[in-house]
Amino acid sequence: MTNDALTDVAGLRVGHATRTGGGWLTGTTVVLAPEGGAVAAVDVRGGGPGTKETDALDPRNLVRKVEAIVLTGGSAYGLDAASGVMAWLEERGRGVRVGPDPAHVVPVVPAACVFDLGRGGDFRARPDAATGRAAVEAAAASGPGARVPQGCVGAGTGATVGPVKGGIGTASTVLGSGITVAALVVANAAGSAVDPETGLLYGELFQGRVHPPKARVHEAALRRLAELSERNAPPPLNTTLAVVATDADLSKAQAQKLAGTAHDGIARAVRPVHLLNDGDTVFTLATGERPLDAADPLALNDVLAAGADLVTRAIVRAVRAAESVDGPGGAWPSYGELYGDG
Repeated sequence: MTNDALTDVAGLRVGHATRTGGGWLTGTTVVLAPEGGAVAAVDVRGGGPGTKETDALDPRNLVRKVEAIVLTGGSAYGLDAASGVMAWLEERGRGVRVGPDPAHVVPVVPAACVFDLGRGGDFRARPDAATGRAAVEAAAASGPGARVPQGCVGAGTGATVGPVKGGIGTASTVLGSGITVAALVVANAAGSAVDPETGLLYGELFQGRVHPPKARVHEAALRRLAELSERNAPPPLNTTLAVVATDADLSKAQAQKLAGTAHDGIARAVRPVHLLNDGDTVFTLATGERPLDAADPLALNDVLAAGADLVTRAIVRAVRAAESVDGPGGAWPSYGELYGDG
């Protein structure tokens, strides 16, 4: 049985640390690889990214596997959450060996952040190393194949997609070859996930949904968003983050190709994307449990196509799972509040 989540890739675990109330509306999410790590890659297409250790994932560079990936709120300040994850990994001897003693390791922890500063009311309320440690501890404490909480949790706590509340979403599939592909997304975009003409989610249009909300429901939603536009300043910076994972045996170059094509999934669900004030970033993890068909030079294509499709599905789930927020930092209605079940 699967959870239709990133944890359907055997060995991967997901943990959230969520901070709300008292000026807080932010958090951190950690994807923890199996001990020994997973092949990792990244593709950054937003014009304003906030990242850490992404250069290490270049196929031309030394590091092949990583033990964890950090997705965090707090903009560039929140990247400090990765320090807490590094410390946790070092305590367990997990990382790149740099000396004869097994304890001599340097954990390479790629990280990327979303902009959510001030959305809880306090601009200085942002994730730190302790938040990162809490998230990785939550990941480690979860069981194999555990359900992944979605919506306003972890790095998605303060997320917005245009004027609508965003959050965390995840999805998975098993290909005909038996290879599992999955995605986890932090949907926090400057663009919109909602078609302004119909009220349908762009991602659901791609998935084949053709019955839009009733016209009166859509009109009421537009009025509500117009009322809130005066209260909520336009978001100066936003970012959609994703981790696309598979149990396929991929090289770093193949993993990077997967990260790149997965950006198509963002473009299907959010418009516009990859702006100067976005930091859209996709990571890939490949655990290497299932080989690609060596006789088929195009065997990777099915994995590439699935990765993009799953990112779209995960964004839809993030938006649908999100709950409305109305606080000192602003008011962002959920898609469910505006449209119900559509």
